[in-house]
Amino acid sequence: MISAAEVTPTPPPVRRPAARQPSGMAIQENRATPPERIRAAKDFKVELLYSVPSDKQGSWVNMCLDNKGRIIVSDQYGGLYRFAAPAPGKELDPATIEPIPAKIRAANGLLWAFDSLYVMVNDYEKKMESGLYRLSSSSQSDDRLDQVEKIHGFQASGDHGTHAILLSPDKKSLFLVTGDSTIPSTYTSTRVPPYWGEDHLLPRMPDGRGFMRDVMAPGGIIYKVSPDGKEFEVYSSGYRNIFDAAFNNEGELFTYDADMEYDFNTPWYRPTRICHVVSGSEYGWRNGAGKWPEWYPDSLPPVLNIGPGSPTGTTFGYGARFPAAYQNALFALDWSWGKVYAVKMVPRGSSYVATKEEFLSGSPLPVTDVIINPADGAMYFTIGGRKVQSGIYRVTYTGAESTAPATIDHTGEKARALRHKLEAFHGHTDPAAVKESWKYLDHEDPFIRTAARVAIEHQPVSQWSERALKESNPEKQVQALLALTRTTGIDRFHRKPTDAPIDKAMQAKILAALQNIRWSRLNNEERITLVRDYQICLNRFERPDDATVEKIINKLDSEFPAPTVELNRVLCETLVYLQSPNVAAKAVNLLNKAPTQQEQMEYARSLRMLKTGWTDKTHTEYFEWFLKAANYKGGASFEKFVENIKNDAVASLSDKEKAALKTVIERKAEKKSPLEVFASALAGRTTTHEWTLDELSAASQGNMKKRSFDNGKRMFGAVGCFACHRFANEGGMTGPDLTGAGGRYSVKDLLDQVINPSKEINEQFVPVVLTKTNGDTVTGVIVNLNNDTVMINTDPASPNEQTTVDRKQVKSIERSKVSPMPEGLLNILTREEILDLAAFVLSGGDAKNSMFK
Repeated sequence: MISAAEVTPTPPPVRRPAARQPSGMAIQENRATPPERIRAAKDFKVELLYSVPSDKQGSWVNMCLDNKGRIIVSDQYGGLYRFAAPAPGKELDPATIEPIPAKIRAANGLLWAFDSLYVMVNDYEKKMESGLYRLSSSSQSDDRLDQVEKIHGFQASGDHGTHAILLSPDKKSLFLVTGDSTIPSTYTSTRVPPYWGEDHLLPRMPDGRGFMRDVMAPGGIIYKVSPDGKEFEVYSSGYRNIFDAAFNNEGELFTYDADMEYDFNTPWYRPTRICHVVSGSEYGWRNGAGKWPEWYPDSLPPVLNIGPGSPTGTTFGYGARFPAAYQNALFALDWSWGKVYAVKMVPRGSSYVATKEEFLSGSPLPVTDVIINPADGAMYFTIGGRKVQSGIYRVTYTGAESTAPATIDHTGEKARALRHKLEAFHGHTDPAAVKESWKYLDHEDPFIRTAARVAIEHQPVSQWSERALKESNPEKQVQALLALTRTTGIDRFHRKPTDAPIDKAMQAKILAALQNIRWSRLNNEERITLVRDYQICLNRFERPDDATVEKIINKLDSEFPAPTVELNRVLCETLVYLQSPNVAAKAVNLLNKAPTQQEQMEYARSLRMLKTGWTDKTHTEYFEWFLKAANYKGGASFEKFVENIKNDAVASLSDKEKAALKTVIERKAEKKSPLEVFASALAGRTTTHEWTLDELSAASQGNMKKRSFDNGKRMFGAVGCFACHRFANEGGMTGPDLTGAGGRYSVKDLLDQVINPSKEINEQFVPVVLTKTNGDTVTGVIVNLNNDTVMINTDPASPNEQTTVDRKQVKSIERSKVSPMPEGLLNILTREEILDLAAFVLSGGDAKNSMFK
C-alpha cells in the first residue's frame, strides 16, 4: 500500500510538469538516458554531456577533480580517464578524453590530495590487489600520471569491498570507506573499542540464502589514515555496504549505508539510511537476522531512514551555484531506484535529523557518483556500473533565487563541542578520561552519552569497574554496566581457545548490580538498556547457576509484556533464553495480537528456542502462526527465514510434543492475497460502506478527541498499511514513511490521500509503465539493472515479485498515472475505526502527546 504523497515536515518542492516527459520515450541503444527522461527539482537543468562507449571506455562509477579542475573518472572494470568540463551548453568532445597511462584498474574511490591521485582499487575480477594506491608523474615536465605506489592492501572484492577516499577537514589525513565484505585491516589504533561482538542472546540465524553467513562483526569500517598509510586508525564501524561519505562545513562526517533487500518485511530489515559518522561509533550491522535495531543502546540511530535502494555517491552542495537550501544539502545517490536525494539536515543536540527531497530521478538512471565543480558552480554526476550504459551529466540552476554562498548554521555548536571533548579520549588511555566522561553517561543526547561510554571503555577497567558496580544513579549505572560487560566479557561467537578463562566472579558482580537497579526508577529507554545489559552479560560470559537465573526471571517476568514493542522484544528474547515458565503464554498472546508481520515474526523467532511453559493450546496457536506467515511477503530470504524459524521450533520439541502437534505442524497453508492476510483481524467482515471524503470529513468534526490509538494501530494493520508503509520503526518501505504525517496533514487531507490514492502520487513511489517492442506492458518500479537486463518490482507489498526485461526489447517507459495503492481500503471499516486509524497515523506514534488523546 503506497500513499499518494510523501509525508515530511516540510512541503515537497514544486516539480517540472510531467508534460516535459514525452509519452512513449524510447530507449536508444548505446546512448545514456536522455535529459527528457530525467525529472529535476524546479528550475534545475540537466544536460547529458557524454554517452560512454562501453566497448572502449567501459562503465563509469567514480569521479573526482584534480589540481587543475579537470574531471577524472574510473571504469568499474578498467582504467582511468581525464578531461576538462565542457563549456556551458556544450557536450563533451570525445577527443578531449585522455586515458591515464598508469597501470591501475577497477577504481571505486578517487581523490586528488597531497599532489597525487589516490585510488581505491576494488577489483571484481581480481586482476589487481584491492587497496589504496597513489598515482603520480615520473616527470617534472608534465603531469602524466604513470607511477603507481601501493599504500595499503585489502582483502576485498565485489560490491561490498573497498570504496571511497576522502580528505579530512584539516587536510592532514585520509578517510577510507569499506563495505562488509572487506576483511578488517590491521590497524595502528582504533577509536572503536575493539571488543567486537555479535551480542545475540539466542542462536544466530544467518541469511536464509546463505549470503555472507560467515561474515562477523565489525562489518563495514571507516578508517582514518595518514597520507603515507603508516598510521591506520579504525574510526567507525558496523555498516553494511557504504560506498561514499562526505564532510559538512562543520567538519562532521556522513555516509549513506545500504539495506539488505533479502530482509525486506522482516523485523531485522534496516532501510538505506544516512548515518552520522562520529568517533568510535558502532552502527550495528550483523549478518542474517542479527542486525541491531537502531534503538539498541550499544548502537547509534541514523540521521534519516530513506528506504529500499543501492547507495552510491554522496557530496554536500558546497561550491554549487544553487539556492542556499541545496548548497547545504547532502546529495545521496541511489543506483537501483535511479534517484538523487537532497538530504536537508537540522542540528539536534550534538547530531542532526533530516528530511529528504527527490532532487533528480529517472527510469533508468543508475547513478554512481556526484561532484560539485566550484569553477562553474555545477553538479556533475555519472550513471553506469555493472556494465550498463554509462554517461556523464551536468546540473545547473536556472531560476531567480539567490545563489550567493550560503551561511553556516552554527546551531548545536556547544553540544558538538562537548561531544568532541569526550571523543578526544577515544583510542588511548588518559588519566582524566573516566572522571570527565562519567558526568555524561546519563546525558539525554545518545551521541554524547555514547561518546562518554566509549571514552570509558578505552581506559583500564581497574580504574572504573568498582565505580560502575556501585554507582547510585541508575541512569548512569545502566550505561556504566554496559561498558563493563563489553570490556570484561568475550562474545561467544568470537571466543578463541587462546582467550583468558571466563571471569565468573565479574559476571556475578555485574548481575548482582543489575538486580539491584529498580525498574520503577528508569524510563523506557533506560529499561531497554537494562535488559540489553543482561543480554550482553549472558552472551559474553556464560549461563549462570539456577538460583541466579530464577532471580533474573522474577525481576523481568513481572514487567512482561511492556507498553512498547521495543521493550517487549528484548524482554521476550531474554526470558526465552532463561527458559521462563511464563513467557510462552504471554508471548503467544502478543503474537496473536501484533498488527504487523514484523512484530509477529520477532516473537516467533524468540519462541523457537523455548522448551518450557508450553500448553497444548499455546503450542498449537504458535504453530498455527506459521500457516498465516506462509502468506506473508518479503525479500528473497523471507520464506527461508520463516522456514528456519519453524525448523528450530520443531527441533525444540520433545518426541511427545512432536506427536501431539503432528497435525498442525504438517498442515499446508491456504494461499491468500496480502490484503486477505492482514484483513484476518476483521475475519468474517465484508464491505460495510463506500465511504466518501465528505462523509468522513464531517464525521471527524468534533469527534477526534479520546480516540483509541491501540485500535487505530490494529486497523492500520488490518487494511494492509503496514505491508508498504513504515511507521515508528515498524512496517514496509515500498511506500512513504508515515511517522511524520501529523506534521503536514489535517484529518481531511489524510483521508483524501487514502480515498483518492491516484489524485496526487508521490514522485518517489510513482510506478512506470514499460512497453515492450511486442506490445506487452509491465507496470512497476525499476529496482535493478545488469548489463542489458532491467528488473521491475510489480507488487509493492511483495518486493521479491520481480519481472526481468531485456533492455533491447523495451520500446518505451512512461510514468503511470495510477497509484499502486488500491482504492476502497477503508470500506471494510466502521466510522469509529476509521477515525481511530486517522488519529493513530497523525499522532506520529506519540499517543501521550497527541492532540487526539
